[in-house]
Amino acid sequence: MGDTTKDTSGKNAANDPKGLIREAYRIDGITSSQCRSIFLDWALSLPEGQNTGAVLSELLEQYGVDAPDHPMNDVLRQGLTKMTNPRRRGGWRTRTRS
Repeated sequence: MGDTTKDTSGKNAANDPKGLIREAYRIDGITSSQCRSIFLDWALSLPEGQNTGAVLSELLEQYGVDAPDHPMNDVLRQGLTKMTNPRRRGGWRTRTRS
């Protein structure tokens, strides 16, 4: 098994600019709630225009295989599901003017 902290292709840096996902997988006893918080910080740090769905799939392949029971796997999968099935939540644009 290779060291995930080093990646000569630069893929880790692009997919996880701050190393947040990598570090989450290293924390023993981390909870789902903590993973969701880390995920939000990670999502906000991604460069604009990046294909987030592809990045989430790559992160799951990179880290999830070695830690199949880690709570971050569920959080990343939920991110994939919500991205592929977006729902409009309403707001001022959906209201009609009278």
